Amino acid sequence: MVTIRDAGPRDRAAVATMLGRAFADDPAMSYIFPDAADRAKRLPRLFALLFDGDAVGLRLVSEAADAGTFWRPPGQAHGPLTFYLRRLIPVVHALGSSLPRAMRLGDAIEAHFPREPFWYLHIAGVDPARQGRGLGGASIRAGLARCDADGVPAYLETATESNVGLYARLGFQLIEEWSVPRGGPRFWSMVRPVGA
Repeated sequence: MVTIRDAGPRDRAAVATMLGRAFADDPAMSYIFPDAADRAKRLPRLFALLFDGDAVGLRLVSEAADAGTFWRPPGQAHGPLTFYLRRLIPVVHALGSSLPRAMRLGDAIEAHFPREPFWYLHIAGVDPARQGRGLGGASIRAGLARCDADGVPAYLETATESNVGLYARLGFQLIEEWSVPRGGPRFWSMVRPVGA
């Protein structure tokens, strides 16, 4: 049985490092950081910032922090500009010259958010060495239990087409397929109704 728990400050470094490995070949992250060596260096910094983000309403990890999800609560899906302005130096340190691509990608993602309230599954990842063991599904289901308890649907987007089937098995329904302007990656937007 997989144990999923709330992530605390002591998990920050391990989760950021794990997510850096999990997203090493992700199309969205490859768009932001085209150079693989630069991407490997910057992704843990980026995920550490996201871990700290005050819009994160729920951070869930497996017992060994080899899988995790970050959820933003209803009404807080948009990353608050004030957080990034207060952390401008770490943001620049994490993104470097990729900041314009990251902003273009973020704007495109936010333009496709549903209008109705939703819990936003912002990040979901599993250490590549531990994939296929049910860790990702368990961490997502733990977040979906919170969505159901709140009576609010869940929303996500993925730039990895092979993830669409995994999310569908968890009750998500495909609602849109779109691409980031100016040669950016393709995304699939999905919603999971309450209790699905």
